[in-house]
Amino acid sequence: MALNLSCVGKLYPPSEPYEVSREKIKEFAQALRDGHAAYLDPEAARALGYPDVIAPPSFPMVVTLDAEYRAVLDPELGADGQDRFVHREQRFAYERPIHAGDVITVTVRLAAVERLTRGDVVSYESRVTGRGGDHICTGRSIFVVFEEGS
Repeated sequence: MALNLSCVGKLYPPSEPYEVSREKIKEFAQALRDGHAAYLDPEAARALGYPDVIAPPSFPMVVTLDAEYRAVLDPELGADGQDRFVHREQRFAYERPIHAGDVITVTVRLAAVERLTRGDVVSYESRVTGRGGDHICTGRSIFVVFEEGS
């Protein structure tokens, strides 16, 4: 079953606010085995000009994947669940780093659907904003959606 192309361009409601803490950044950096001082030490981050510890560049995955999951399950799209979605690519374009103390939300837009012989390639753009709507970064996620039985 092909995806509903009329959903391209659809904007989904913003996610619940997510408060970024030093501990969450530390856990994420440790999971990556990245001990950069700006991720772990507030003084080191301040010495680099940041207000607090900053998050590793892939940190927005914590919130963007959850927001995109809601879009994947959109009945109007017709994907019939996430079990046919395979994550292919992820990129982030930053205005500024995420830092401890940020409260972020994500707004997802279905950016494109490209037809394949036995499925589709689906692209989402996830706009990450802070308090007051300041743009922090935009994520682009690409998934391959296989037809049933593929």
